[in-house]
Amino acid sequence: MKEWEIFAVKYADRNARTRADSFIFDDNHDAPHAMDYFIWVLRHGSRVIVVDTGYDDAEGTARGRPIRMSPTEALAPLNIDPKAVTDIIVTHLHYDHAGGLHLFPNAQIHLQAAEMQYATGPCMCHDTLRMPFTAGHVCEAIHRLYNGKLSFYRGDHVLEDGLSLHLIGGHSRGLQAVRVHTSAGWMVLASDASHFYENVLKSKPFPIVVDVEDMLSGYDTLKRLANRPELIIPGHDPLVRDLFEHGPADHITRLDRGPIKDIPL
Repeated sequence: MKEWEIFAVKYADRNARTRADSFIFDDNHDAPHAMDYFIWVLRHGSRVIVVDTGYDDAEGTARGRPIRMSPTEALAPLNIDPKAVTDIIVTHLHYDHAGGLHLFPNAQIHLQAAEMQYATGPCMCHDTLRMPFTAGHVCEAIHRLYNGKLSFYRGDHVLEDGLSLHLIGGHSRGLQAVRVHTSAGWMVLASDASHFYENVLKSKPFPIVVDVEDMLSGYDTLKRLANRPELIIPGHDPLVRDLFEHGPADHITRLDRGPIKDIPL
């Protein structure tokens, strides 16, 4: 079975947050709690698959959440030309995961059908549920669909040898995690199925949620998919950059060899 390399590419962060922004019913709700924003890269020889696309400077300005570097700049140390990327796994269509789709014009998008149905359906009549989406990003995905550049999945799916997609839901209706075979064992890119280690390891739901039961059940799914808990990679936890080895640039972390430290929880 293939063993993939995995890189976490940080392009933005947000420090003006508290634990109330990360956990429901947290006793220490007003303590600071920073968040990092990542794109992930899977590589096996010359084969490259990008997981999520981040968002660009225009989106950052519109939301008051500036980025440190554009997704294209962030990927450059890995010698990745966004126009040459052929496949992108989109874990869900929230702005910070699908906001850079236009930067990868030639890529086939791999998405859960439930996510498109959710992002274009009656749930979007509610301001609270619509807030994490941006219409232009969803429309970009629809344009790809009509150009034959979008593949839909309905639940779990083996995409390639050593690489599978798993419908989780919870945070967004069609959110999917990515299970990857590595030299350290089966690793799971949780994306926003678990924003932080503390969400999954202590069963503490994240406040932006469409279905709390799905979110909590998703934590059990992540634990089942990974060979061990430390091989679950949360979607936004700054601890990732401390627990794993550095990559070819300061903002890039290599994941596939496993953590070099224990999770401090």
